[in-house]
Amino acid sequence: METKINLTEREIPSRWYNITPDLPEQLPPPIHPGTGKPIGPADLSPIFPMELIKQEVSTERWIDIPDDIIEAYKIYRPTPLHRAHRLEKALGTNARIYFKNESVSPAGSHKPNTAIPQAYFNMKEGVKRLSTETGAGQWGSSIALACNIFGLRCTVYMVKVSYEQKPYRKILMQTWGAAVHPSPTNLTQAGKKILSEDPNSQGSLGIAISEAVEDAATHEDTKYSLGSVLNHVLLHQTVIGLETKKQLELAGETPDVVIGCVGGGSNFAGLAFPFVPDKLKGKDIRLIAVEPTACPTLTKGVYTYDFGDTVGLTPLVKMYTLGHTFMPPGIHAGGLRYHGDAPQLCLLVKNKVIEAVAYPQNPVFEAAILFARTEGLIPAPETAHAIRCAIDEAKKNKNNCIVFNYSGHGHFDLAAYDNYLSGKLEDYEYSEEKIKEAIAKIPKFE
Repeated sequence: METKINLTEREIPSRWYNITPDLPEQLPPPIHPGTGKPIGPADLSPIFPMELIKQEVSTERWIDIPDDIIEAYKIYRPTPLHRAHRLEKALGTNARIYFKNESVSPAGSHKPNTAIPQAYFNMKEGVKRLSTETGAGQWGSSIALACNIFGLRCTVYMVKVSYEQKPYRKILMQTWGAAVHPSPTNLTQAGKKILSEDPNSQGSLGIAISEAVEDAATHEDTKYSLGSVLNHVLLHQTVIGLETKKQLELAGETPDVVIGCVGGGSNFAGLAFPFVPDKLKGKDIRLIAVEPTACPTLTKGVYTYDFGDTVGLTPLVKMYTLGHTFMPPGIHAGGLRYHGDAPQLCLLVKNKVIEAVAYPQNPVFEAAILFARTEGLIPAPETAHAIRCAIDEAKKNKNNCIVFNYSGHGHFDLAAYDNYLSGKLEDYEYSEEKIKEAIAKIPKFE
């Protein structure tokens, strides 16, 4: 009856898994917004280093992890797989619940799994500074950490509502040397445009991406870094699922249900993608992506080409989207407030390889409180979405093995818990009218 299943540092994966060659159909290519034609490596080189571009378009199933990255991973990897004995007992379930604890990283989440390689490959190509966006601050703090490790400067555009809700995330980034700005700002043309239309804008990930991309494109010593959505980000995160597979083998388990929250798709993909080939080969395994009802991209969005940012600076990718101008409510799960999702993930949802469900805030925090009072760990609001789903699956009493990604802790989210405990937390449903309005503005590239 072990509680934690650990691996040694020698068992940190030596290769990342790239799902592209195993997709059930070919991924539609990204489209250049100016020409309307598929983009090539030359189109991406102003904002990404070439090694990451190669990974982005690679059709190789396995990509070697450089030794310097593995050494940096050793700061916190491999991460433990926990058996949630106390939660199981509280639920009275015969299901077996496991969670992969990515909160043990210095930044408190799974995000350093890609921040470290991104900073490394930029450093190797002579880049001096990275610009990026962040929602709840988990990504911003992770790239600040990674830049600190490899000697790069870092500029973070943090969604304004999260900047105000989560000041300690800002301080964490600054402690590791990053410059942090509440987005939208007056520092970029994209930010100025948004503020001219809405001086009180709370910001969104799409807006912050616009600012960070513009920053990188207008400074020769700077490249852009993205914490989710793109293929090279997702494949870096597969260290989570690859370790989990080994740990489940040690426990004598094979998973029946694999669960992760979804904002852009990186933590879910990191856990679930290494299990996709098993499902495609006929294994009876459910892969469930969980999102907020306030921003229901996979459950209510349309599958079409759209911009990844609000202003329209990025290539168009085919994905489930609520429309790049959609402004989600200011829920506490800031990392899940994104209008689109990773193209690989969306393609798998479209092909019914992956399921998607959505929850309101209050049931999510109810699950978080139960988890905290049984397992002792306080989850991030994003992570609590996965916990909610895991609890609901366990209540079905199917004697299943359920695995979810504990993608981050909630130590900087206690204001959200205060709102819940004092009965002030609102449940936001998506605005169908606003989504229709935003979807109408999606450019037609079909």
